[in-house]
Amino acid sequence: MADATLRQIPFTDAEGVEKTLDDIGADVLLVVNVASKCGLTPQYTQLEELQRRFGGRGFSVVGFPCNQFFGQEPGSIEKILEFCSTSYGITFPINDKVKVNGRSAHDLYKTLKETPDAAGKAGRVEWNFEKFLVGPDGSVQRFRPRQTPDSPEIVAAIENALVAAQR
Repeated sequence: MADATLRQIPFTDAEGVEKTLDDIGADVLLVVNVASKCGLTPQYTQLEELQRRFGGRGFSVVGFPCNQFFGQEPGSIEKILEFCSTSYGITFPINDKVKVNGRSAHDLYKTLKETPDAAGKAGRVEWNFEKFLVGPDGSVQRFRPRQTPDSPEIVAAIENALVAAQR
């Protein structure tokens, strides 16, 4: 699948409505597979900080709950939304659960996983909170789960993508 079509791959939002990344209405997106019962769950705080810092400039975090890693996202979408709201004050879109690995991986993740990380490794999502920065042209940068959302590399990548989107 060509990069330009990445932003048109349909997925289901939390209300059961089919959407695409283009429907989010932001030029630059940070797509993250999230989980409520993971050691990395506190990254929600930093993801929300990025949303608040850059949201007015054409940026959005986009969360996709995933229960593929030791069952760390077992609840219904309603429970997930409640957790995100009450525990972290999340304002960015959280969508319906997806699978990110295996034959039944969502088409969006099948495409995202083709992108190598900084070490040149593509393929499987390693764990919850793997991050994919998607530009307006469908270009993708990949950041592994342990790299915090507020790391200098991710912040710089977001800033650079936002500048490029304004050209």
